Amino acid sequence: MALVECELTQVVMSETRHHQVIVLKEKDGERKMPILIGVSEVFAIHRIINDEPPPRPLTHELFGQVLDVLGVTVQRVVINELSKGTYFGRLILSRNGQTFDVDSRPSDAIVLATQKGAPIFVEETVLDEAAKQN
Repeated sequence: MALVECELTQVVMSETRHHQVIVLKEKDGERKMPILIGVSEVFAIHRIINDEPPPRPLTHELFGQVLDVLGVTVQRVVINELSKGTYFGRLILSRNGQTFDVDSRPSDAIVLATQKGAPIFVEETVLDEAAKQN
């Protein structure tokens, strides 16, 4: 499984559509991968990018704080599958030298990666397939 490091390059927020869009682009290339995400995820990413914390922790902020309190580090996010238009991902966490691989919606994992400064990887075959669909 060849992994390609990607970065979040675009966040498209829409008041008229239910789904929002984020775009990942490979760091050392030109392929791009749009991902449809929900409203809460796009607002969480928007808050992080613009350094606008909510007055009280919302779900993603709360989960990030829980990870911090437990001494868990977000090592990376891996988007490893595209099936019937749906992306699947893994959240790779570590604590005291132990690694945990957790099934995650890519949108939630990307929020945490953005929040914690962790890298985002996409499996080569998934990036190739996504690039064909654009």
